[in-house]
Amino acid sequence: MVTISLALATGAKAEELVSYSIVGDGIPEPLTGAPGDAAHGRALVLDRGTTCILCHSGPFPETRFQGDLAPDLAGAGNRWSTSQLRLRLVDASRFNPETIMPSYYRTDGLVRPSRNLAGKPILNPGQIEDIVAFLATLRD
Repeated sequence: MVTISLALATGAKAEELVSYSIVGDGIPEPLTGAPGDAAHGRALVLDRGTTCILCHSGPFPETRFQGDLAPDLAGAGNRWSTSQLRLRLVDASRFNPETIMPSYYRTDGLVRPSRNLAGKPILNPGQIEDIVAFLATLRD
């Protein structure tokens, strides 16, 4: 088990540190202490600002121009547990150091982060949990 502390970002400033534990190939406990909102997670996945839909495709017929660089999100809830999904969002480089997927909840060791994100994670813990909750609903 590995315990890591990262900055919790809300809005434009970093606040207190949030610790989480990696057990095996996942983070078993929600970063917020509670499950996320799947409806909000769906909106985040389809928001081009989070970049999910730029690389991934999925069962989103209303969304044009879905990505094809990364795995299709259809069936994500069958392929990965919520624990595994959470770690993939927090730090995808733990699975593949050469991945092009951003580590959405990591602040150290990043290559050329934008000025507005320097020292802050891309997504806050609530957003991570919302996306995890949504991806867990995607079953074949």
